[in-house]
Parts: sequence; structure tokens; C-alpha cells
Amino acid sequence: MRRSVHRALLRALPEPASVRRGERSSYHHAKRLLQARINVVHALKDALFIGLGVISAAFGLEGFLLPNGFLDGGATGIALLAVRLTGLSFSVLLVLINLPFLFLAYRLVGRAFALRAGIAIGALALTTSLVHFPDVTHDKLLVAAFGGFFLGTGIGLAVRGGSVLDGTEVLALALGRRIGVTIGDVILLINVAVFSVAAWLIDLETAMYAMITYLAASKTLDLVVEGIEEYTGVTITSPHHAEIRHMIANVMGRGITVYSGKRGFTKGAHAHEVDILYCVLTRLEVGRFLNEVEKIDPNAFIVMSPVKDVRGGIMRKRRAH
Repeated sequence: MRRSVHRALLRALPEPASVRRGERSSYHHAKRLLQARINVVHALKDALFIGLGVISAAFGLEGFLLPNGFLDGGATGIALLAVRLTGLSFSVLLVLINLPFLFLAYRLVGRAFALRAGIAIGALALTTSLVHFPDVTHDKLLVAAFGGFFLGTGIGLAVRGGSVLDGTEVLALALGRRIGVTIGDVILLINVAVFSVAAWLIDLETAMYAMITYLAASKTLDLVVEGIEEYTGVTITSPHHAEIRHMIANVMGRGITVYSGKRGFTKGAHAHEVDILYCVLTRLEVGRFLNEVEKIDPNAFIVMSPVKDVRGGIMRKRRAH
């Protein structure tokens, strides 16, 4: 009996500090290994995106834009315009024009981002200088469309890798903070200036084709960065919230977030508690969702808003219909 009590007392006592320190050391060691593994995987993924982006952008420049004297927007467009006017090397001009933007990136964003952007821009300059891509076509419309497509794909992949191939976004960020306008407005003003100079110093047709190239590049960039699938966040307020929640989970196969709220803050109405539902759908599912909600409650209050990206949850799972 005494031995059993003694063993129970020993089990109840705290473990020696050396054992606890050892356990903590093992835990922190495993945690550091996991973090290092995640960092390595992310670094390799980013490097792959940036490498593919450099190749795609170089192909768009060497295979379409440079042989035909076409222009684009941003720092790349300024470099292409300088090539048309001076005949200097595009690679050298690209690096020189982006140097001030890289300095701004260092001041505004940080050393790591500036270093990554500098490596990406330097790699693009070296690729366009050392790697020869064949001239694909001399049809002006095809050059503008596909040159912009491959250039936009390259810039988008670089952005996915946490870098940039064009420094005007950094300038837009700096000016936007200082004068209180959006980054998109600043980029638009920069490109309008580039196209206006092209129309004045070269000709109007060159500037017009440059606009087509820029539109193709910007739309492709958005597609690459934001993805093919567009998501929509949906907020539903209805007295039949339980049925709608069941439909979202079992018919649509989507996750739901339920908020507790009150409804009835209108003239002549009394406030009462209600569950507010929130879910995220793909653009292709919105029509079906609205049809299912109408079957349950035609008067349900629904608010929809665009969602840039979705991580985790069951959003990317597919149900068999």
C-alpha cells in the first residue's frame, strides 16, 4: 500500500527541469525544422515563378515587340521607346531605367524585395541580351496582342513569385502615398505620358499599337495574378436562414460562416435577432445559388462582393452534381 501511494505521489510531482527543458528543446527544434522546410519550399516556388516569368517576358520582347519596333507601357515601354529613339541596347536601358525604381523599392518596401526585384530585372536583361528567340510574326495586330500576352504573363508570374519585372508599380506606390491617389491612377498617368511621347516623337499609329500591347499585357497580368476562377462573397439575411444554411452545405457543398445579428432597423419595423450567413462561391456557381435561395425565400436580402483569393476551407473542393 505504501509503495502504491509513493508511486502516485511521484507521478503527481512535476517533472524535473532537465526533462522539461529537453522536451521544449525537441519541440522548438522540430518547429524550426518545419519552418525551415516551409521557407525552402516557398523560396523554390518563388524562384520557379520568377524564372518562368523572365522566360515568358523575354520571349514576348524578343519574339514580338523588339523586332517590330513595338512599345508597351511602364518602365519596359520607356526602355522600348528609348531603343527606338537612340538605338542603344535594350538590356542596358532596361536596367538603367529601373535603377531609380529599385532604390524606391528599397526605401519603401525593404531590402529583400528590392534585391529580389533587382535579380529578376537583371535576369530579364541578360536573357534578352544572350538568348535569341525567333521572330514569330510581323503582322502588327498579332505582334501587339501576343507580345502583350507573353509580356503580361511574365510580369504576372514574377508577381506571383514576390517580385516585379517593371518598376513603375513601385513609383506608383510612392506617389500614391504622397499625393493621395490610387496606384492604378498613377500607372495610368505614367502610361498616358509614355504613349503621348511616342505619338509626338514617332507617330500616332505606333502609340495606338502600344495601347493595344499594354491592354493585352495588363489583362493577362490580372489573369495570371488573380487566377482564372473569380470568387464572390455572399452575405444572406433571411428568416429562413436555417433552410438556406442547409442548402449551402448540402446542395452547394460550400462552407458557411454564421454571424449573430439583428434585423428590422427600418421605419415601422421591430428589431429581432437573426443569423446572418456568409459564404464564398465561384462566379459559375452564383446563378445556381440564387436560384436555390429563391426557392426557399424569394425576399431574402443578399449582398454580393468580389473576392480576390481564397485560402483553406473547402472552397477548392468539387462536389459531384
